[in-house]
Amino acid sequence: MKKVQLGKTGLQVSQMGLGCLYFGARDSKEKSFRRMDQYLAAGGNFLDTANMYSHWISDQTQGGESEKMIGKWLKERNNRSEVIIASKVGFPYPGTEYGCSKKQIKEEFHKSLERLGTDYIDLYYAHTDDFNTPMEETLEAFNELITEGKVRAIGASNFKAWRLERARQIAIRNNWQSYSAVQQRYSYLRPKSGWGFGDQVAANQDLFEFVENTGISLVAYSPLLQGAYTNPNKEFKDQYQGPDTDKRLAVLDEIAAEIGATRNQLVYYWLMNRNPNAIPLIAATTDEQFKEALGSLELELSEDMLRAMTEAKF
Repeated sequence: MKKVQLGKTGLQVSQMGLGCLYFGARDSKEKSFRRMDQYLAAGGNFLDTANMYSHWISDQTQGGESEKMIGKWLKERNNRSEVIIASKVGFPYPGTEYGCSKKQIKEEFHKSLERLGTDYIDLYYAHTDDFNTPMEETLEAFNELITEGKVRAIGASNFKAWRLERARQIAIRNNWQSYSAVQQRYSYLRPKSGWGFGDQVAANQDLFEFVENTGISLVAYSPLLQGAYTNPNKEFKDQYQGPDTDKRLAVLDEIAAEIGATRNQLVYYWLMNRNPNAIPLIAATTDEQFKEALGSLELELSEDMLRAMTEAKF
């Protein structure tokens, strides 16, 4: 698995990240450890988690389960220096309110450190764009953590492009580090214009142009749309239903048949190789799904195929 530069930082992350959403909640210790071991063996190094993962799974989950499981794995494997850990702050979970105030960031950061069993986090995201807190306050808190050597780079998730540009200008004025990565809902299929996803923000053309112009890294969450590309028992969300979706799926199937790939593999490949490219997060439930994801790294599409996928529309 190739490494790519994270934004304009010195951090080198693998071209596919590992989504750790369900570790310690839906996924047992055995399963979580096995997936991280497999990912590391495949050349991966980029683990993605958050302070609130996954408090909604059951009455027994309160948030922090994913970070705790990663911390146990790091301790048992003694491999902290081999991985880049990304975590997040901002969304509420039991005992913690919504927001990215300085107080919230500092308190939640140290909780995350304790759960992860480490003294620094490589990439720390604002998980949500908190309009109730001045952006200067949020960025100042992040940069204090950077100055203290506790955070190496900062990122934003679920931000619109104009807000990222505002943050960039504030950082320039104050000689602070700006966001080096943006993590957004992003897949091959395009959501219908005007349709939203609640607290989640989908990547769009404005964001693509911002990424290209600034060199910030784009990380794609939910790239496989919860399995709807290949699982006949799952439907695409209403936001993705329509003639545009039908056309893009038809192109996907045509190329998949020609080169002997799956829809999922083509989605991963397209995200990693289109312009601007993205770092998709793997969130495989089974070993077979994980192997399928890694298979996308072995594909070779012609420029015409990639262009056909990109330009497909109703």
